[in-house]
Amino acid sequence: MRNANRGFFPLDEKWGLTRSVYSPGCAQQMVWLAGAASSYELASEIFERIGHCHIPKSSIWRQATIHGERLKAYVEHQQELVSVERVKLPGTWEDHDQRQGVSMDGGMVHIRDEGWKEFKAGTVFDITMKPERDPVTGEWAEQAGATNLHHVAVLGDVQQFSPALWACAVTAGIPQAAESGVTADGAAWIWNLATDLFPDSIQIVDWYHACEHLSAASLALYPDDKEAADRWFRRFKNHLFQGEVFLIIRTLIAADLADHAHYFQTHHLRMQYHQFRDEGFPIGSGTVESAIKQFKARMTGPGMRWSRSSAERMLVIRGAVLDSSFDSLWNLAA
Repeated sequence: MRNANRGFFPLDEKWGLTRSVYSPGCAQQMVWLAGAASSYELASEIFERIGHCHIPKSSIWRQATIHGERLKAYVEHQQELVSVERVKLPGTWEDHDQRQGVSMDGGMVHIRDEGWKEFKAGTVFDITMKPERDPVTGEWAEQAGATNLHHVAVLGDVQQFSPALWACAVTAGIPQAAESGVTADGAAWIWNLATDLFPDSIQIVDWYHACEHLSAASLALYPDDKEAADRWFRRFKNHLFQGEVFLIIRTLIAADLADHAHYFQTHHLRMQYHQFRDEGFPIGSGTVESAIKQFKARMTGPGMRWSRSSAERMLVIRGAVLDSSFDSLWNLAA
């Protein structure tokens, strides 16, 4: 109540209660907090504790519904304006020198009357060198890392996700980057989409996913000897990092483990980790994996069930909150 004069909403002196008339600034803060907090209940509690204003969770939900639809409509309109068919890229002489990256992955959200459905998320970013722990040696060294992150998430299939990712990439300048890379796990839809949208980008299978497959192969080679499996894994992990994937493939085929060999055969060109590292590209997809976790932190709390339309709106709001573009999006969509 003490913040009644600070843009939340007016105070009814007669009853000592706040009226349900929200200023534009209050609505903006309610929608932002709806996307930043892990639930509408928590958003209401934060207003109570920090703003000293009682705003029911139903009111926050209502504002997120009204304005979330507005923000979503604006985002979708912008996607149409910069569709692949409409965008005409300048010549390569106008490419910029900022190395950039793209990562993609998927997560699950529970939709009422439909069950668990996949949302697809993408992260585009600038690549800069900064101190990080080397995933192979464990030592600290200058490694390629992500800055200036932009997030996008869509509840739907690849055809629905593709224009959203492309629009995000265009906004970040990815198509005009002289050097760019796509880092992700081994899902086929990711690499098909990467080839369609970013044909000039280097493709890199996430190092940690590749190591998981190598570990599974070691256990298949030595199912009854864990120590031998560990020794083989440590030895061939070094071959993997050096890009000597043919040694892994040859060993697995000789052991009649064609299913395990197939993964490395499919992605061997995307596993030149030592080369990628030397060229200044990240070899892990932690940026998008972190984004997936942060989307799920808002979307998959205990007992959460979303209507499809509510989930679509919240993905837009949450993405804008995560990459600090919410205020800009709010103003542009006005």
